[in-house]
Amino acid sequence: MATGTIKKVVADRGFGFITAEDEKEYFFHRSALDASLDFDRLVGGETVEFEIEASPKGPRAAKVHSA
Repeated sequence: MATGTIKKVVADRGFGFITAEDEKEYFFHRSALDASLDFDRLVGGETVEFEIEASPKGPRAAKVHSA
């Protein structure tokens, strides 16, 4: 499980980016959030925990939840 901070949310497109503690950036889709986070209320700066999974475009965040 990785820990990071919501860096950017693109609300109208349904995705965003998380900066992990190791400074790597991970894409996330709104469907990757669990019930502890409301995508429509994310503004950036929230601390989250997530798993990293492979995708055709590279690693991405999955199972994202509040830290």
